Amino acid sequence: MKSYRKELWFNVPTRRAFINITPQVQSCVEESNVKEGLALVNAMHITASVFINDDESGLHHDYEVWLEKLAPHEPLSNYRHNLTGEDNGDAHIKRQVMGREVVVAITAGQLDFGPWEQIFYGEFDGGRRKRVLVKIIGE
Repeated sequence: MKSYRKELWFNVPTRRAFINITPQVQSCVEESNVKEGLALVNAMHITASVFINDDESGLHHDYEVWLEKLAPHEPLSNYRHNLTGEDNGDAHIKRQVMGREVVVAITAGQLDFGPWEQIFYGEFDGGRRKRVLVKIIGE
């Protein structure tokens, strides 16, 4: 069995963003030479997310609005976590809701998606470098 590992790095200048990382993950599959297997893609920061959904701007706007209603950034006093000197209590909750990782099947050397599925990096506390792990195993 082959094993492949790569870190993808992001520095999102805005506080929140959704970035389609499907092309980078597919490049990792190609680099790995795995034809049949699994790809794990996970955010390695507790205020970021990796998820699968449609690459449609209206949906991304809806996520932003819904997440802000669920866990608004302000007032900062809403979150006990912010008493530590941080201002990202909301980002931890948003990450928990959107998820840490995805696992995608690899078939014939390609990510094996359903219709419209794409992999996204969700940033909820931007302004510094963060990474996503891509781990691929298979034959």
